[in-house]
Amino acid sequence: MTKPDRRWRFNSRVIAGYAIAVGSVAAALAGSLWLEVYAVTAPVSLFLCAIMLSAWLGGLWPGLLAATLSVLAFEYYFVTPIYSLAVDIEEIPRFSVFALSAFLVGSLSAAQRSATESLRRARDHLNETVQELRRSNEALRAENAERIRAEEALRNAQADLARVARLTTMGELAASIAHEVNQPLMAVVTNADTCLRWLEKDPPDLDEARHAAERTVSTGHRAADIVRTVRALARKSTPEMTVFDVNPAIADVLTLTRGEMQRYDVSLETELSAGLEPVLGDRGQVQQVILNLIVNGIEAMTAGMDRPRVLRISSRMAGSGSVLIAVADTGAGLDPAKVDCIFDPFFTTKPEGMGMGLSICRSIVEAHGGRLWASSNSPRGSIFQFTVPAAAKVS
Repeated sequence: MTKPDRRWRFNSRVIAGYAIAVGSVAAALAGSLWLEVYAVTAPVSLFLCAIMLSAWLGGLWPGLLAATLSVLAFEYYFVTPIYSLAVDIEEIPRFSVFALSAFLVGSLSAAQRSATESLRRARDHLNETVQELRRSNEALRAENAERIRAEEALRNAQADLARVARLTTMGELAASIAHEVNQPLMAVVTNADTCLRWLEKDPPDLDEARHAAERTVSTGHRAADIVRTVRALARKSTPEMTVFDVNPAIADVLTLTRGEMQRYDVSLETELSAGLEPVLGDRGQVQQVILNLIVNGIEAMTAGMDRPRVLRISSRMAGSGSVLIAVADTGAGLDPAKVDCIFDPFFTTKPEGMGMGLSICRSIVEAHGGRLWASSNSPRGSIFQFTVPAAAKVS
């Protein structure tokens, strides 16, 4: 029996991706022409949906093809003079905003698809990475002399495993993160349309147009901040020790997890002390610890609870010249018989858990010169706390 030609399978997927791009834009155009009488914004919405669908199913190039076709169709059918590829000078701002939005949505949707595929591949290699970590540990104990090489392999395996843990957690939050990114993007489009309407008035209302443009810039920066946080958590790199403030790092993580809290009806309380001393460490790794503890706290409150679900995040200076971060929940609490084991590698109470999250968190905190511990939260639930030495103390 002959095996299927991989090149044919690859080519068929590529062709299907471009076919989806053409078909979805055609459907969006047909729907826009039909709905034009009833909904003025129908072309923008339907074309953006077609671009997102094409980029998600086909990847970057089908997404860019869909964006190009959408821009051409929008210009030909909905920008004066219609049924022409020419553009009136008064329509140039409107056309430019649509074109920028189309290519931005296509690029971001393709990037999200790429991140999802990377996550799937990372999960496929998780068991192999864990086994490599075990073999490296055994080799280190058995032969003190192949030691330098074994330690290097161990560090690489731990770094890969920590990244897999980050990607796994972010994969679980993918819908929430996508929602947080799409909100400012849609706000950009809305504010830009509003700005154009104020400019088209006779006479133009420049003050209102300026306010709308300022809101566009603000929401654009918000989207960029979210993408920056995601990239920092997802990147694969060696630890980068820098001086940074803890509270903004906590705020970035809370932005990524806000949708998950709303999904499970979790109330958030924060008590972030002002005037904290900066800490010296790898910002992405410290954020990984915070993210893991927050997700664990949310999960601890999702099973069979008939009482309020409250997650409390706090930061303050500790007496030893360190910054202390605490994550408290109102879940079922810690099992006294298992509290000493929760930071052990491969120990888990989750049916599908790998038992590496808290172990990796403790390794990160200890590598920064701090410590991580857990205790019961009064009157119910649990509280996880960790410290990171202040930069002044380290220097």
